[in-house]
Amino acid sequence: MQEFTKVMKALSDPNRVKMLKMLQYRVACVCELQAVLDIAQPTVSKHLKILEDAGLVYHRKEGLWVNYYLSTGEKSAYAATMLGNLRHWLDHATEVSTILAHLPSIDRACICNRK
Repeated sequence: MQEFTKVMKALSDPNRVKMLKMLQYRVACVCELQAVLDIAQPTVSKHLKILEDAGLVYHRKEGLWVNYYLSTGEKSAYAATMLGNLRHWLDHATEVSTILAHLPSIDRACICNRK
């Protein structure tokens, strides 16, 4: 029961769902998520921690970047089921489709002044 409620609580915030939808299409760092969602960096980090604790995302440090990836749900059957369903949901919701349309133009090096 605890694992189930952890996944459901993680999915109860619209910004966390938007993050998952972004990660469905590409890897992202905190600065990219922050720029797209227009929320503070500590808030993005807190959301990512909740998603990671629920088994929905994971991270990997690669050079200067900490990249976040969509999980395959290996830690939780509930996470796997919800991620599988989420792949087919919400792409046409206005808030999500707007974000997805901007994904190709997001450049972390420009956002973080590393160019």
